[in-house]
Amino acid sequence: MLKVNVRGENIEVTAALRDYVEKKLTKLEKYFEDTSNSTAHVNLKVYSDKNAKVEVTIPLPYLVLRAEETSPDMYGSIDLVTDKLERQIRKHKTKINRKSREKGYKGLDFVAQAPETEAPVDDDIEIVRTKNIALKPMDSEEAVLQMEMLGHNFFIYEDADSEGVNIVYRRRDGRYGLIEAGQ
Repeated sequence: MLKVNVRGENIEVTAALRDYVEKKLTKLEKYFEDTSNSTAHVNLKVYSDKNAKVEVTIPLPYLVLRAEETSPDMYGSIDLVTDKLERQIRKHKTKINRKSREKGYKGLDFVAQAPETEAPVDDDIEIVRTKNIALKPMDSEEAVLQMEMLGHNFFIYEDADSEGVNIVYRRRDGRYGLIEAGQ
């Protein structure tokens, strides 16, 4: 059972609102084998212009789902963000299944969020956070999809074919770039 943590900014999270969020998000469980150790983090915001924004982050083993939507109605925003998450999941699963059949390997893993640790501070350069990540084999298309789902501008991964470390990134023109580390 997926646990749901609902927070509100400029809004009181009522029992009805919490139940509605939980009902909508637990419908996503059908796409995964095990969500018992996962918690969906939901942030509900109401702005001064009366728009309602819903942000959802669901860290799952080897995959992090993230979506946000804004509309004039809070319940409408919840519906929109749930639909967006469902489309992400279906698109991702379809792409992974297709790629794994083409490449002849299965059971592709995705990068999981690692706990953050504090790094020692240097006099000249200040590193304020260190993040450890597990590099999982995938191709560049899957890495771009994962980067988009996380909402990041770059993504580091292990190339499934060359087994080298690569980086995909979003360019200023909206297209994508690939950096291949030399072996």
